[in-house]
Amino acid sequence: MGVSGDHDPVRPQGGGRRRCDDRAVLAAIVFVATSGCTWRQLPPVFGASWQTVHRRFTDWSSDRVWAKLHRVLLDRLGTVGEVDWSRCAIDSISVRAVKGGPDGGPNPTDRGKNGAKIHVICDRNGLPLSVGISAANLHDSQALVPLMRGIPPIRSRRGPRRRRPAKLHADKGYDFDHLRNWLRRRQIVPRIARRGKETSGSLGRHRWVIERTLSWLCGCRRLHRRYERKAEHFLAFVGLASSLICYRRLL
Repeated sequence: MGVSGDHDPVRPQGGGRRRCDDRAVLAAIVFVATSGCTWRQLPPVFGASWQTVHRRFTDWSSDRVWAKLHRVLLDRLGTVGEVDWSRCAIDSISVRAVKGGPDGGPNPTDRGKNGAKIHVICDRNGLPLSVGISAANLHDSQALVPLMRGIPPIRSRRGPRRRRPAKLHADKGYDFDHLRNWLRRRQIVPRIARRGKETSGSLGRHRWVIERTLSWLCGCRRLHRRYERKAEHFLAFVGLASSLICYRRLL
């Protein structure tokens, strides 16, 4: 699976070092994402220096390659009927921001230490349809509308592209009437736990799927902590982890 071409590395005109193959660089980036190692710890087996790999990662992140790759994989899954729109779920997970950053925030669940959140909407099978990041002190409810709007129009086995689920499950952190009304206007049935009336566990037989998806994302050890100062780099790793989940489902 390539990113910017499947051609053999070509020596530039006038001599100089041969450009490292994109496949090898992609494999190195995946290794960093899944192993959690630093760029400087990248082993030489990939045939590219860590500086080259990091530079290519930066360029591809600026070009939103990871989001495009995620969308291509979702399209392929939709074409073979692997995206289940009958119900979706939304949730987030907080991680510590080791190196800080201007867009971080105090984590109320980690004694106020600087942190970030990963927000996810998944389908009934646990496929991540839309992902986002924020400061750790952003209330979960503020991420619902941007995440829903971030679901791309995905191909279907039959019929037109689709981007709206039939139902959306969420815990009581999303218990706001304006969110329910927003969903209903888009013909999405809200299944949100109500504060003081029911616990989030009452939706457990459906919401366990999003918990599993968050666990899959954290299988990329680079997401256990936020080491990136730039938000686009951290979001890139989230997008790459989502792409790996979709790719494994294709296999």
